[in-house]
Amino acid sequence: MEATATAPAPPRLRSIKLWPPSHSTRLVLMERIVKNLTTPSILSRKYGLLSKEEAEEEAKQIESSAFATANLHFEKEPDGDGGSAVQLYAKESSKLMVEAVKRGPTANGVEEVVSEPPATAEGENVFFDISGGRRAFIEEEEAKELLKPLTHPGNKYSKICFSNRSFGLDAAHVAAPILSSLKGQLTEVDLSDFIAGRSEADALEVMTLFSAALSGSELRCLNLSNNALGEKGVRAFSQLLSSQHNLEELYLMNDGISEEAAKAVCELIPSTKKLKILHFHNNMTGDEGAIAIAGLVKESPLLEDFRCSSTRVDSEGGIALSEALGTCTHLKKLDLRDNMFGVEAGVALSKSIPVFVNLTEVYLSYLNLEDEGALALVNALKDSACKLEVLEMAGNDISSEAASALAALITAKKQTLTKLNLSENELKDEGAMVIATALEDEFARLTEVDLSTNAIKRAGARRLSQAVVGKPGFKLLNINGNFISDEGIEDVNEIFKGVPGILGPLDENDPEGEDYNDDEDDDDAENGGDNEDELESKLKDLEIKHED
Repeated sequence: MEATATAPAPPRLRSIKLWPPSHSTRLVLMERIVKNLTTPSILSRKYGLLSKEEAEEEAKQIESSAFATANLHFEKEPDGDGGSAVQLYAKESSKLMVEAVKRGPTANGVEEVVSEPPATAEGENVFFDISGGRRAFIEEEEAKELLKPLTHPGNKYSKICFSNRSFGLDAAHVAAPILSSLKGQLTEVDLSDFIAGRSEADALEVMTLFSAALSGSELRCLNLSNNALGEKGVRAFSQLLSSQHNLEELYLMNDGISEEAAKAVCELIPSTKKLKILHFHNNMTGDEGAIAIAGLVKESPLLEDFRCSSTRVDSEGGIALSEALGTCTHLKKLDLRDNMFGVEAGVALSKSIPVFVNLTEVYLSYLNLEDEGALALVNALKDSACKLEVLEMAGNDISSEAASALAALITAKKQTLTKLNLSENELKDEGAMVIATALEDEFARLTEVDLSTNAIKRAGARRLSQAVVGKPGFKLLNINGNFISDEGIEDVNEIFKGVPGILGPLDENDPEGEDYNDDEDDDDAENGGDNEDELESKLKDLEIKHED
């Protein structure tokens, strides 16, 4: 007798709550705020760059204020998924970051008030910025009033920032002749986020007007980020791009740079021989687009800072980029995070590492490297002459098999290493203890170690804690999201008893982790266990709009 098939159970619905964020997510946001506040940008050139210490204090206040605002918003609509609260959290943080930059650094603990742009030796302002205040449309009459200083005869403005204001056609017709009259003196132009909310037809016409007005200028820095350019937008800027022979900094972040758009960029820019900074973060470039960008990179021998993170690049594109980077002997900072490079691209990149003698920061998280790709890169970095300060290789399925090589790299760079992030891997106790042994050595500048979400238990947590607890200047050990027993948590809390604030939160630790399996993963997802991933994705691109 044939058995009757049982109907499959209906799929379980997942109720995802994005708010509130966990303590560790809030710490991650603060790290990003600090990075934004301490990274040179057009605004920082005007108001001054904050020190790491000042930025850390600002970050705490910014995050706390943004959280309070977003939380109040969420409490008014508690039945929602928290998505609007997350958006408000990011928006408020961004606004407060801009305000912090504009307050400028302090001198001897007294805030330095900057009431006007810096001046040249002749006493003339050089920086013109209308990005402050609320993000809003700008139309004809307001444009006339705002841009009036640019029309004064003999002005010395060489840097302009129109970010955060959305230009309509009437306003663009006001701005275009003014910009055209200045193009012989302009060296830095920030047009990031300057067409938000406009129809495609109007946006393209505005971009074409600005492009024609600025064509022939000899810019050192050009920022066209956050404009959803796509290929049409890139080609709308064809007159401007094709006239640039001396660019040192080019920013095309969050611009919808597809394969076709990437090819258009490479086709239009006549020379990148002087290019030092190239950022393509958060686009949909893909393999073919990455291959096009690789051609541009290969023609940029002076490149110091290359960012091609979150661009949907797979193995083929990753290999092309890795090989092209082998010509960039001046590289100091490399950020390829959140792509699908895989093992082969990781190995290809390792072959270019020896030429990066000036490399100080390398961000290789979420690249699907696995042990083979990670080992190739780690060994190459260990043997290189670079003075490595920041190493991030989170989320690469790295197991304890690679721990000895990682420990050797850590030891080799102990005089310069400041930050180590190996979170979301599979190091477990065995790997954690090998790395802890390396960390027991004396480090001149180490401030942060992150081995969260590595299936570490009590023994590994104890060893890591003991390795870093007495280090001068050390600020954070993150071992959250592991499998530490209640006794283990008591142990590490006792180790850090005399030095509060250094041990990160342990609110996501799972003492029962030894029984973790796929079924339990599914149950966790049903109960919102993966909410932080979605929340993180909403916050990961937080940055000052005028940032490089």
